[in-house]
Amino acid sequence: MQANHRSPISPAPGGLWLPLITPFRDGVLDEASVRRLVRHYAAEAIDGLILAATTGEGLTLDKEEVERLVALTAEELTAAGRRLPVFLGLSGSDTRKLMKALEHSAAWPIDGYLIACPYYTRPSQEGMVRHFSALAEGAARPIMIYNIPYRTGVNLGNTAMLELAAHPNIVGVKDCSADMAQSLDLLRRKPAGFSVLTGEDALFHTMLAGGADGGITASAHVGIGVFVAVHRLLRDGEAARALAAWHAICDLPRLLFAEPSPAPIKHWLWRAGLIGSPEVRLPMVPVSDGLADRIDQEVERLRASGLDGARA
Repeated sequence: MQANHRSPISPAPGGLWLPLITPFRDGVLDEASVRRLVRHYAAEAIDGLILAATTGEGLTLDKEEVERLVALTAEELTAAGRRLPVFLGLSGSDTRKLMKALEHSAAWPIDGYLIACPYYTRPSQEGMVRHFSALAEGAARPIMIYNIPYRTGVNLGNTAMLELAAHPNIVGVKDCSADMAQSLDLLRRKPAGFSVLTGEDALFHTMLAGGADGGITASAHVGIGVFVAVHRLLRDGEAARALAAWHAICDLPRLLFAEPSPAPIKHWLWRAGLIGSPEVRLPMVPVSDGLADRIDQEVERLRASGLDGARA
C-alpha cells in the first residue's frame, strides 16, 4: 500500500461516526460492496468512519484483508472528493502485539485508531493506563479508547480515563460503559480537546443531550439522515425538534441489536441493495427467519416514510 502521511485530525473527533460493516461474499472480502458502501456513506453528512472494529467483524479479518479494506476505502473517498477522517479498529490483550500493529499500519491512509481495552485478561486500572500510554507514545496517529466492559470484562474508570485524556495523542473515547452515572461524570469532568462519543446506539439522543461530542453508531447505517439531524438540531439548540426526530427512529437500535450485531445490519443493507450478501463469519450466524421478516417489514416502512438512508 502506498504511504499516505496524514496530519492528525483537528479538532478532536465529534459528530456522527459510522463503524462500517465489512461485507463478505463466498468467504472472502466483497470488494465491490465495500466500494459501494463507502461511496454511499461518503455522500452523507457523517463526520468519520471506523474500519475493522466490532461492527466490522475485525477479529475475523486477517492482516491482508484489513490492509485491503483500508486501501479500498481510501480510493473511494478520494474518488468522491470527500476528506473524511478514517480510524482503524484494533483490539488485543498483548501490548507488544498492538505496538507491532501500529508500526505495521503507520503508513496506511488512516487518521487514527480506535483501540479497545484489553479483553479477557482483566488488567488493573494502572495496567490499562500503562497499556494505553505505551500505545499513544508509539502511535503515529491519534488514538480513541474504546471502553466496553460488557465485551472486554474490564471497565476503564474515570480516574484512569482522565489521566489518559491528558496525553496529547489520546483524543477521545467511545463510551460503552453501560453506566450512565459514569458517563455523565466523565462528560462533566473531561478536559477540553478530549471527546466523548457514545457507542450505545439507544442512548444516542440522551448522551448528546447530556453533552457528548457525538456518537459512533452502528444503527446509523440505517436512517442515517435522522441521526445526522438529531445531532445537528441538538447542537443548534433545537431540543424539541431533535427529540421529535429521534422518536421517529428510536426503535431501530432495538431491532438492529435483537440478535448479535452486525448480522441484522447486514441483512438490512442486503435487502436495501447496498451489499451483495448478508454473510457473516463464524462464530456469528445470519439472522433468524423471524427477525429477517421483521427487518424486511421495517425496510419497507422506512422506505415509504422517506426515512431510510440505506438505499442503493
